[in-house]
Amino acid sequence: MKKHLSQLAAFALLGTAPLLSAHAAPTTAPKPATCPVPVPEAARCYTGEDGTGALYWIAIPKDWNRVLVMHAHGGPETGPPKLERSEEDLKRWAVTVKAGYAWAGSTYRRGGYGVTMAAEDTERLRQIFVRHFGQPKRTLLHGQSYGAGVAAKAAELYAPVGDAKSPYDGLLLTSGVLGGGNSAYDFRLDLRVVYQYVCRNHPRPDEPQYPLWMGLPLDSKLTRAELAARVKECTGVGLPAAQRTPEQAARLKTILSVVKIQERSLVGHLNWATWLFQDLVQKRLNGRNPFGNIGVVYSGSADDAALNAGVLRYAADPQAKGALAADSQPTGRTSLPTVGLHAIDDPTAFVELENSYRRIRDAAGTGGNLVQSFSAEREHSYLSDSEYPALFGALMDWIDKGEKPTPQSLAQRCASLAPRYDTDGKNGCHIKPEWQPPTLESRVPSRAP
Repeated sequence: MKKHLSQLAAFALLGTAPLLSAHAAPTTAPKPATCPVPVPEAARCYTGEDGTGALYWIAIPKDWNRVLVMHAHGGPETGPPKLERSEEDLKRWAVTVKAGYAWAGSTYRRGGYGVTMAAEDTERLRQIFVRHFGQPKRTLLHGQSYGAGVAAKAAELYAPVGDAKSPYDGLLLTSGVLGGGNSAYDFRLDLRVVYQYVCRNHPRPDEPQYPLWMGLPLDSKLTRAELAARVKECTGVGLPAAQRTPEQAARLKTILSVVKIQERSLVGHLNWATWLFQDLVQKRLNGRNPFGNIGVVYSGSADDAALNAGVLRYAADPQAKGALAADSQPTGRTSLPTVGLHAIDDPTAFVELENSYRRIRDAAGTGGNLVQSFSAEREHSYLSDSEYPALFGALMDWIDKGEKPTPQSLAQRCASLAPRYDTDGKNGCHIKPEWQPPTLESRVPSRAP
């Protein structure tokens, strides 16, 4: 009963509803479309709408291996669904189609936060694919970034432990925002309060003041360009380092050292902590705050005592925390063989999140079905061309042959595929088999229970 009530809370506050509910509109049949470059010319591509507002792209290679990859995209986007969003993912992961897999990706039915909603929309698209193109031999879930959390949720909803009739056969998680929105986004509240303590321009003293956990008032006219200008004004980000004043350099060092993020991702994280928080708190959680920093001890500045005494402090609302957890936090209870890949120097989704997901899977008793790998790369949105076919192939061998991969075997498989897929000579294989991530707590200060 408690679990059921928590799910209802998530449905009510995050705007989700049980899959294929009665009010869903009829779907439209997939319509043939010109495949975008670099999808192979011989592939067949289709677009459509799923009946709830989500748009999608489907691509089927000429020599289809009868394996379907359901792609859950990152973000989340905060505007209305646009077909271009799914097209962008198809182009980015065109290597999936080149490797012989069919690919299908949904925009999700609306913009904004909603992990369970996006998992439902991914499953809805799978059903559309089966209805119009037949049952694949195998179906894999691939989640990227925020979409990794979506795919992990879908695996638990539709392939739970002990379910022999699951529509999915394997799970691939890349650059994953894993562990749930509560822990994954805590550091962005830290960023807001530390940035405001240092810069005092988001908001400025002469602007309406608001609790920073709300992101931004709904009637605010602030633009991303204007926020970037404020960051530049305070820290010099956007200027060559030699052109920054000593004061700007000192402020930037404080922010980056305390929050433990990279300069190249500062503006991006502030954007998320502004507009995504605005969506999540005010549109999905009825104005309740899921993030708190009471008792958090910040370190890394020139004067930590002054910093800890001066930063704004907020208490999280238990109902908001519960709803966000019910919507997004994995339970680990899925029977699917799972392979993961994460760049060690990912500037957007901390690699330490993989440690959190490992602990969740181990606690659920499903850690034996999780193989994680880590690459010596510095990007978030896309890694090496040869790494994705290597992961898909290893996952298929695990499913069909019972050959569980290891980080070492993933690295070897990737190296063998590099001549085929890394044709420009710029990518290559970067998996470091022995590397393991530290705990998230080593990077993000712990919260009170």
